[in-house]
Amino acid sequence: MRKMAVIGLGHVGREVGYTIVTKGIADDLTLFDKSDKIAKAEQLDLQDAQGQLTTHTNVAIQDYAQLQDTDVIIFSAGDITALYDHAGDRLAELRVTSKIVEEVGPKIKASGFNGIIIDITNPCDVITTYLQDLTGLPKKQVFGTGTALDTLRMKRAVGEKLNVELTNVAGFNLGEHGETQFTAWSTVTVGGKPISVLAKERNLDVNQLSEDARLGGWYIFNGKRYTSYGIATAAVTLAEAVFSDARVIRPVSNWNEELGICIGQPAIVGREGIVATYPITLPADEQALFQKSADTIKHNYGTLPSKS
Repeated sequence: MRKMAVIGLGHVGREVGYTIVTKGIADDLTLFDKSDKIAKAEQLDLQDAQGQLTTHTNVAIQDYAQLQDTDVIIFSAGDITALYDHAGDRLAELRVTSKIVEEVGPKIKASGFNGIIIDITNPCDVITTYLQDLTGLPKKQVFGTGTALDTLRMKRAVGEKLNVELTNVAGFNLGEHGETQFTAWSTVTVGGKPISVLAKERNLDVNQLSEDARLGGWYIFNGKRYTSYGIATAAVTLAEAVFSDARVIRPVSNWNEELGICIGQPAIVGREGIVATYPITLPADEQALFQKSADTIKHNYGTLPSKS
């Protein structure tokens, strides 16, 4: 039996729930939201959708007792309106989302949950670290989508520039899922060819490509006032990797022992959650950017009332 839960049914949480049901990923799905009305509406809507599917998912709502034997929680609780008057200010979002985690985290712990938590809620690295703290779960069992989506946006920018499908682009964006994330160009290849070589051959402006990747989310946000499809797909794909023990390497937000926080770095994702951090060696300039990003996450984590 594959059992999942989605906590937070905003734009992203709804898309996650819909994707889980329509892809037939879970046998049982429990939905949670601060609004009973919204949770019930989503349950009924998903049940209606199943009348046209070849798979079936049992959909329950608002029952923390269900978490005791749940395999994967996707944590997507938040309030996107916190960014409407503070575009780009992750601390404005943190003031809202940290309170949600302080309310929900102890409930997850009290349920006896011992599965995997995949965090989407922003600021992703801070909230993932906070969820580890408040649930008391082993650090490998709580990770966030981190820079997985930023990496896909980088691949899209590179692929469009070179007129190739983004699946031909390899490499990572690292650090904070936020303003200080960066493309580790030393890791990027296209069809196996280093981007540094292609940049010289094609006269590419990698700084502009970095900016395109960094601002990808804001382009979407400014157009429709939220993002949903990309991040929801990233989270569900990670859940599938857990169920299948796929052991894929992804730049997710996971615990860095040396830094003492969660940060976007390559990790092997499988049935145990984070099977292992995947080691890479960065040149000095990229390592400095990684440290700058870590310092930002640590500063933001330190602003939490329970940490100050």
